[in-house]
Amino acid sequence: MEPGLCSRAYLLVGGLWTAISKALFAEFLATGLYVFFGVGSVLPWPVALPSVLQIAITFNLATATAVQISWKTSGAHANPAVTLAYLVGSHISLPRAMAYIAAQLAGATAGAALLYGVTPGGIRETLGVNVVHNSTSTGQAVAVELVLTLQLVLCVFASMDGRQTLASPAAMIGTSVALGHLIGIYFTGCSMNPARSFGPAVIVGKFTVHWIFWVGPLTGAVLASLIYNFILFPDTKTVAQRLAILVGTTKVEKVVDLEPQKKESQTNSEDTECLTSPCEEAVRSFSFTLGLC
Repeated sequence: MEPGLCSRAYLLVGGLWTAISKALFAEFLATGLYVFFGVGSVLPWPVALPSVLQIAITFNLATATAVQISWKTSGAHANPAVTLAYLVGSHISLPRAMAYIAAQLAGATAGAALLYGVTPGGIRETLGVNVVHNSTSTGQAVAVELVLTLQLVLCVFASMDGRQTLASPAAMIGTSVALGHLIGIYFTGCSMNPARSFGPAVIVGKFTVHWIFWVGPLTGAVLASLIYNFILFPDTKTVAQRLAILVGTTKVEKVVDLEPQKKESQTNSEDTECLTSPCEEAVRSFSFTLGLC
């Protein structure tokens, strides 16, 4: 075992850990800010009750801000439904998706807790917990959340797809969120984001029909991912490549950029594989565990 190889391995492990830590913190921060400002806009202040337009605009701006903050660090998911859509589309690994969702739920809870702490007791009420309104049935509520989230996730994919655009997706994704609120508020208060519903529900302990705001958005996200990645803009990933991305044994970029000329360097890579040290094997195991690929 060569000291130089171990040093490089430890440096690589440190770099990998830094990258995943930044991404998870970005998801935590973006989701927390989204919940704090978005849910804050629905609080019933007696001097000025919120209007549907005010709420939609606030969620628009909160989304655009969250996306702009975390876009280049974590991909700006800030929503378990978006993360699931990226997983289904073979854009991230399962371990990374699970870590993202955990960070998002923690961030949403922290954002809701902060809002609860700074809001006067008479204003808090249910802290904007999503519920079914206007005699809407549970089936109708699920369907509405499904459609609202479907259009949001389609917009996210179209705005973030490097094949279509390289500009910041913040404005367009924010517009999609505002569109959903202009309609969805009358049915369910408009979730489109299980973390947005989860945070306030945890703080006030109110989980009535909470399942709707998981089943509807997650189903809509899966359908949107299938529509975008397999019908509108299909890619050329093979089943083996998708499985490799799922478990985190290869990077998405390597699959996308794979070209025939790489075969020429295969012989050299095979020669260097026999020189792999135990330290490098440990790094591979570490990367696999984190799902960084």
